[in-house]
Amino acid sequence: MTNGHLDIIERASRLADQVFVAVMLNQNKQGLFTIDERIVLLGESVAHLDNVVIEAFEGLLVDYCRDHEARAIVKGLRAVGDFDYELQMAQMNHRLTGVDTLFVATNPLYSFLSSSLIKEVVSYGGDVAGLVPPPVLEPLIQRLNRANP
Repeated sequence: MTNGHLDIIERASRLADQVFVAVMLNQNKQGLFTIDERIVLLGESVAHLDNVVIEAFEGLLVDYCRDHEARAIVKGLRAVGDFDYELQMAQMNHRLTGVDTLFVATNPLYSFLSSSLIKEVVSYGGDVAGLVPPPVLEPLIQRLNRANP
């Protein structure tokens, strides 16, 4: 999780009564942290937001939305490349279940951030303080230092 993600979650929490942060369990991707670790780190990062719920899910996001009676999906967009991909997903999701997707432009302070870039910088010993939420920083450094002795 980067501060770009946190910014989108905080902004969504001001727009909706309840915000679900759905963390996908994808058997085909090996993440840096387990699903349970990710949920804990996300939970600590959004603890100041009373209307945010962090949950894992498997399968289609639109099924998760239907099961939770969520009326919309909120997606942050950093650049045009994000829009091209996310627009296709939004149109498919709407076709499947009628759920709308709301695009939120990323705060320019964070528009260059990506999880993969953060991991790369940390793996080479770079300082990402201020780019990830405080609860994420130390676990991220420790995990990547263990992977790259």
